[in-house]
Amino acid sequence: MASLKVPANDPFPAEDAADQSQGRDPNDESLAIPVLVQVRGLIRKARPDTYNEDLLKDLDRGRSTEFERAILLWALDPAERDAFLAKKATKLFTSNNWVVVEIACTRSSFELFNVKQAYQARYKEYLEEDVSSHTSGDLRKLLLPLVSTFRYEGEEVNMMLARSEAKILHDKILEKAYSDDDFIRILTTRSKSQLGATLNHYKNEYGNAINKNLKEDPKNEYLKLLRAAIKCLTYPEKHFEKLLRLAINKMGTDEWALTRVVITRAEVDMDRIKEEYLRRNSIPLDDAIVKVTSGEYMDHLLILTRHGNAFKTQ
Repeated sequence: MASLKVPANDPFPAEDAADQSQGRDPNDESLAIPVLVQVRGLIRKARPDTYNEDLLKDLDRGRSTEFERAILLWALDPAERDAFLAKKATKLFTSNNWVVVEIACTRSSFELFNVKQAYQARYKEYLEEDVSSHTSGDLRKLLLPLVSTFRYEGEEVNMMLARSEAKILHDKILEKAYSDDDFIRILTTRSKSQLGATLNHYKNEYGNAINKNLKEDPKNEYLKLLRAAIKCLTYPEKHFEKLLRLAINKMGTDEWALTRVVITRAEVDMDRIKEEYLRRNSIPLDDAIVKVTSGEYMDHLLILTRHGNAFKTQ
């Protein structure tokens, strides 16, 4: 493994951490885990009141290498990291509604609440306001409640409600009323458990998964975001597998998308994403990353994809 370094414009020392691996097998990735844990700790503890702000400034400058950006993004608290990603996604002329959907639908209600708090503290603006001001029409109608709703997180399911709301969704799709108020209400307010039961009943009763019936116009941005939201709410590993596949197979690797997915999911559900990637592409994700990256950037991504769970309590 290549030697680990903190970006030059970051004043936090990494020498002590790097020294831990001297004299040992450089290919033993397990040795890199305590190094990365210590680097993260050094960054976070050196200036506990300002480290997030300093890291965000470095990321905002956009002059870092891919490895440096990955380290900076990884070192952030999850809420601060998501706030940064959401702000980057809602900027005028560079908006990325996919990232907004991703954050709103794959984080828990409590995590999303913390993201919005971090967003307001950092940018002196509200995420809901930025989403509203940078979207319009059906896109705003979908995205605004997604970032506004505090979903119930319990496992309880009302099967009678699931059947009735599956029929509502089916009827609206037949009418091509994809932005109908009830359609949006069901997707944006129901708990993930309840929504899962509704969509399972939809498939059993009407013969297709709902996303298959939402592909009338593959180029329609609203329908694409609608399908992405449903996938993120029900099978997030399928959403992230697709993002990784597109990032890796693109003409010229989309390093930022690759970095974002690996950094944000390494400590969450990377094992499931890797299983889905292998099932869908017949190649391990690690092997695919090796083909399109190199050096310390590759090393960092591979450590997180292979050992992300080791960092959960750090």
